[in-house]
Amino acid sequence: MHWVSNIIVLLLILGAIYAGRYAARDRFWRENAIELWRRRPVAIGVIAVYLFIALLDSISWVDPASEANALTSGRARTIIDRIFRPETFKEASYSAPLASVAFYGGQPLLHPGAHALGTDLLGRDVVYRTLKGMRVALLIGGLTSLVVIPIALLFGVTAGYFGRRIDDAVFFAMTVLASVPSLLLLIALIMVLGKGTVQVCVALGVTGWVHFCRIARGETLKLREADFVAAARALGVRDGTIIRRHILPNIAHLVIITFALSFTALVLSETILSYLGIGLDGSWGQMIDQARNELSRTPIIWWNLAGASVALFTLVLSVNVIADAMRDIIDPRTRREGR
Repeated sequence: MHWVSNIIVLLLILGAIYAGRYAARDRFWRENAIELWRRRPVAIGVIAVYLFIALLDSISWVDPASEANALTSGRARTIIDRIFRPETFKEASYSAPLASVAFYGGQPLLHPGAHALGTDLLGRDVVYRTLKGMRVALLIGGLTSLVVIPIALLFGVTAGYFGRRIDDAVFFAMTVLASVPSLLLLIALIMVLGKGTVQVCVALGVTGWVHFCRIARGETLKLREADFVAAARALGVRDGTIIRRHILPNIAHLVIITFALSFTALVLSETILSYLGIGLDGSWGQMIDQARNELSRTPIIWWNLAGASVALFTLVLSVNVIADAMRDIIDPRTRREGR
């Protein structure tokens, strides 16, 4: 089913191109993008590198006929797999960063000095595993956030603007979900849906939309009583137009902040799931979980934990820095104060 992943990647690339062209034509987004690049070029560059590596790890294909190595015959491999050749570029067990002999026993390595962050218990290159974890983190944090936020906006803005029975129904749903411990509900959903990337994203989405829905509802309740909304309603402007032109632009800064917070929370939630043994294979959470016992060894095996932790910290920090800058740029009140 590797072709499904390739189609999704193609659709995402086309969507990004369309969004970029739209932003380039629109003065508001064009000026904001220029200002964001001026403020946070390093963080944007880091995110771009992460996205590029995740893209390389999402495009896969099966080589025609068969390959020389029987372990890869008939199996789809990504570009990252082909660069690192994990089936051959491995050792017997642990090796320290840039070492030429094995960590235990001192036997010569098959690839001396070639592992920049050493290898894990199974002899797999830590750099390779860290790069593989980028795709999982972006799927869990980015894709799930892109699903959660529209759902929360739909229910929150609709409930806050129209009120009455719609508000009662949405508020009841939020209360029910909020009354159940999110971690227990998340584990239950994964056990029912199954352990997989799509299943985990769905489970995280079901449990993650309530908080922002409550925020969007409260902000909409306040905005619908504003003078400019009352004036638009008096002029006969339709409710859908009022929501699109007056409500949503005034809560855009909340969307940016929520995306950053939910991205961070979702990535860390997957780490907790890995600690409980139901995380995703190849994720940073799985690497951190496997490194728990390594810290108690003598001498300490630190590089497996360091690779995943540094990559996770860098990604979360960059997302939060960009989100903070975008909030300052997009928030109408911040723009007015800066003038």
